[in-house]
Amino acid sequence: MVLATGFFAGYIPFAPGTFGSIVGLLLCFFLSKTKLSVAVLFILIFIFFAIWISNRAEKILKQNDPGCIVIDEIAGIMLTLLGLPFNTISVAAGFVIFRFFDILKPFPIRYIERKFAGGTGIVLDDLMAGVYSNIALRLLFITTGIN
Repeated sequence: MVLATGFFAGYIPFAPGTFGSIVGLLLCFFLSKTKLSVAVLFILIFIFFAIWISNRAEKILKQNDPGCIVIDEIAGIMLTLLGLPFNTISVAAGFVIFRFFDILKPFPIRYIERKFAGGTGIVLDDLMAGVYSNIALRLLFITTGIN
């Protein structure tokens, strides 16, 4: 449960997903210091384990997609910042944009969340929010010239 809850960040009584995303920023910092290929490989392995861990945690808690499971937010924020510079602007904008997409769940994110059960459903919607966020950040940087 330690990993599923982002080292217990998921037990914070308000906005556990937000705090889970903050925990994920620490991993993003370390990944920013590696080659892109290493970061991609790490994230792929992390996603595999996040699905497995989320599935197990859901069974232990006997609850579908409980809010205390935040390993999915950690995976999502890693995708959000993948291949982008790790600086104040990227991190702040990426964090806000990721939380926006994760909470709003535009199509097909909500559909994916409902279509897939267990750990797969828990993690996939946040991965989609991360992909949307990464694209939005890149477009923001291209159109504003900021990065």
